[in-house]
Amino acid sequence: MPRQAGHHLHATTIALNRCGALIVGASGSGKSSLALQMIALGAVLVADDQTILHRQDGALLANPAENLAGMIEARGIGILRMAFVSQCRVDVVIDLDEIETERLPAVRTREVLGVDLPVLHKVATDAWPQALCAYLSNQRMNPDHPHV
Repeated sequence: MPRQAGHHLHATTIALNRCGALIVGASGSGKSSLALQMIALGAVLVADDQTILHRQDGALLANPAENLAGMIEARGIGILRMAFVSQCRVDVVIDLDEIETERLPAVRTREVLGVDLPVLHKVATDAWPQALCAYLSNQRMNPDHPHV
């Protein structure tokens, strides 16, 4: 099978309310687990393990690798098939390799393929997946945040 055009990234992507989250981190950092938790809260899978990124009209778009579309790994269970969307705009990067230590962190950004995106670091709290879903639903109250 020919390689899809675009930038291939070892990342998982989900979407909620037409907002996409690119989940990045080292192997075993919990990208798929976080995605499964957010999917249980109403998000939808875009890509697991391999996300294909490209720019279009100043936005960053994400697609699944063709051979992995609609599949996600559930550690200790195996590969699961589920509903997915074939493309979404990426609105935020969630970095599982960085731990958030601030209670109310300043806005951080990361450039991905020339697009500046807000970046959130991992938080050690049971309610983090719920907070991320609220964030994607535009419920963060920070007037300085570029996404809201």
